[in-house]
Amino acid sequence: MTDIVVFGSLVFAAALFFTAHVVVTWGLVRHHPRWRAPIGFFVPPLAPFWAWREGMRVRAIVWVVALVGYVVARVLAAR
Repeated sequence: MTDIVVFGSLVFAAALFFTAHVVVTWGLVRHHPRWRAPIGFFVPPLAPFWAWREGMRVRAIVWVVALVGYVVARVLAAR
């Protein structure tokens, strides 16, 4: 793979992950108990778990897929 493709995928995956994390956190603010939103923001693995339990399944899946994409891009960038 060329370096520009790896770099582009790394940037895209990071942006998607951060956006998904904020969207999941915002969704947690709208559901009770609201204390899960700040904890989910600062302890990232809890955010998709609570989102899944609250029925925000698409958001949780996007969060996990973005994280996996970011990790794959990081591994490819390290080569």
